[in-house]
Amino acid sequence: MSLDEHLFFVMPGKPVPASASAGTMGSKAYGLMRLARLGLNVPPAFVLGTEICRSYLDGGKLPDGTRELLARGLRELEAATGRGFGRERRPLFVSVRSGAPVSMPGMMETILNIGLTEQTARGFLRMTGNPRQVQDSYRRLVRDFTEVVRDVDATPFDALAEARAAEEGLASIRDLDSMALAAIAQESLTLSLALTGDPFPQDPMEQLLAAVEAVFRSWMSDKAKRYRALNGIDANMGTAVTVQAMVFGNMGASSGAGVGFTRDPATGENRTYLDFLFNAQGEDVVSGRHAVRDTEHLPRRLPAVAAELQRMKSILETEFRDMQDFEFTVEEGRLYLLQTRNGKRTPWAALRMAVDMVAEGLIAPEEALKHLDGIALDRLERLRFAGGDATPLATAVPASIGTAIGHIVFDPKRASIFAAEGKPVLLVRDDISTGDIEGIAAAAGVLTASGGRTSHAAVVARQLGKVCLVGCAGLRILPEKGLCLIGDREFHEGDELTLDGDGGRIFAGALSVTRERPEAELAEVARWRAGGAAPASVKEVALAGLAHGEKHKRKSRAQHQRRD
Repeated sequence: MSLDEHLFFVMPGKPVPASASAGTMGSKAYGLMRLARLGLNVPPAFVLGTEICRSYLDGGKLPDGTRELLARGLRELEAATGRGFGRERRPLFVSVRSGAPVSMPGMMETILNIGLTEQTARGFLRMTGNPRQVQDSYRRLVRDFTEVVRDVDATPFDALAEARAAEEGLASIRDLDSMALAAIAQESLTLSLALTGDPFPQDPMEQLLAAVEAVFRSWMSDKAKRYRALNGIDANMGTAVTVQAMVFGNMGASSGAGVGFTRDPATGENRTYLDFLFNAQGEDVVSGRHAVRDTEHLPRRLPAVAAELQRMKSILETEFRDMQDFEFTVEEGRLYLLQTRNGKRTPWAALRMAVDMVAEGLIAPEEALKHLDGIALDRLERLRFAGGDATPLATAVPASIGTAIGHIVFDPKRASIFAAEGKPVLLVRDDISTGDIEGIAAAAGVLTASGGRTSHAAVVARQLGKVCLVGCAGLRILPEKGLCLIGDREFHEGDELTLDGDGGRIFAGALSVTRERPEAELAEVARWRAGGAAPASVKEVALAGLAHGEKHKRKSRAQHQRRD
């Protein structure tokens, strides 16, 4: 196999080869190529196509010539950035990202900051004058490389940072200074050696080769296989690998990382849905390990960036003709787009978006019906909390809609066991990751103490139609006692809770709910299928929905009165 024909470039001035497609270079990379053609600010990148992954999986090793192919791609990145990979002066660092032909959020691996070593760190410091950022990036790389490439649990690395923050009386590891981070980086190097028996590589090309292989290997991870089985995805597709020049969101107060959806993926409303963290890298937002509470401060602190993100909304939807899920980094006040893809959404949101996009003239009814493929519209409904005098135990950030009632479990495997016995369950965790997909799929709802609504795991829960509440400050898990505290009350495995996904509230016990169907939107879809009159406007559909909602409320009140 000639590898050259499977090398693609995402950078200004590079022609788009005829072979470029979502199938050959992955949907994320192909999306980036389209963004670059629109003149949007995309860091330069090169892509190893999906055929190279299939060759790797068939042969059990990277195909001959992979090192030379990477060297060729790096030369183009060096020319585009004016930096050198592995050089002590003006060093270039890269991210290594997965990207299948279809979206599989968080099911495969990404490694940032590749190329950082003891030698290049000195050049990095001279280039940026930011010792905190250099040490933060280095300790992140050692942690992530050991976890992803060497397949070692990263918990001990997180414990190092958390212990240092606790010693200094800080609320978060994000508050640590450069001296503390430098100590953690060196301790992480020692820990990596102790856990794996191999020193962390100080050769940037060795890091890159190992990272590329790890991303290809992650195509066959347990969570990726489980996700493909749940979604009917062909295991022979393989993943591409994108090697992209790093931009850094952890450079201080005017930098950060975020994830956005061009519409609300929970409700379908036509409004931007955004999570953002200042002085952070992308993994802080999507991993589910951190509370994401900076979003509301973005317009005030970086108004030009906030305005540009709003401008992106119409550009992305016009180009891709669907709701987009995009990741971005802000480096010292400058916005960079790192990926875009058709966003995962609840079935309820999928219906509303399809109807609204037709009414807006963005897509035709025939295209909208394709957006609804695989959704059982005849069974589409949502449970809503019926109200009453119940006092919530705590509140959290809603990442999906509806109401879920079930028995508490703290372990994803236990969720599967309960579900197999016919018991509705709620998965209650400090945080969730995409590795918990088996438990997420089995549960009626998810509740976490940390994380944001755009974390990869929350995205998966939403797509599966699960009620999902994240970032519950009033939740504490005590695994050694087999219980959790919500507010000032104790709950054990098997106890019942009600999660109100619309209001972000948690209640003790099983409370009353009502059922709602999107009748106005369903009627509009039925009209398309019947080849009826021109599509209704957004206003007409909304008014029909309001009328139906009032009728439904009157019916519900009458039912409650009869029960009383």
